[in-house]
Amino acid sequence: MAIRPVVHVIDDDQPARDALAFLLQCHEIETRTYDSAVRFLAAIDRIEHGCIVTDIRMPEMSGIELVKRLHGLGISDPVIVITGHADVQLAIQALHEGVSDFIEKPFSDDAILAAIHTAFEKRSSRARIEDERDRILKKMAGLSMREGEVMEGLLLGKANKVIAYDLGISARTVEVYRANVMIKLEARTLPELVRMVTIARLT
Repeated sequence: MAIRPVVHVIDDDQPARDALAFLLQCHEIETRTYDSAVRFLAAIDRIEHGCIVTDIRMPEMSGIELVKRLHGLGISDPVIVITGHADVQLAIQALHEGVSDFIEKPFSDDAILAAIHTAFEKRSSRARIEDERDRILKKMAGLSMREGEVMEGLLLGKANKVIAYDLGISARTVEVYRANVMIKLEARTLPELVRMVTIARLT
């Protein structure tokens, strides 16, 4: 059974925090609440993955600072920033930091729900890509050094004869290594091989 993603609501304004949590729970969205970014980070090692909704202006640590800390910790869960009308420049800065969305106060129920569902979809898509990337990397780890060199030539669009010349081996040997690469990576065509390696090298 798939694990349901959780929304983590971070806001030092208790009425606002409780109201948002109540809205999400009414829509059967699992929710956790925190009164500061510091408290959230203190629990980061044991929280469930999902989506993070944070106010931008909070004591001790702002929403922007939180996003930077999350990047530093390698946390890739999407972040939605809640901002007041006077915080537009901060919201733009947040977007530059890679947040999923920002919602201006006062916001409608539909606006925050739509932003959260979009964040869930982004996370699901990213998780699928990361899973595929891990599978491809494991396959690539099984290539020999020479197979890897032939693969690099193929990725550059070089013909077998050119790869053979570059590596100082025969074209027939290149064909053998090329076949091994395709078999080990389970790639049926050269474009599929290129796609797989591109995914594997995503950072």
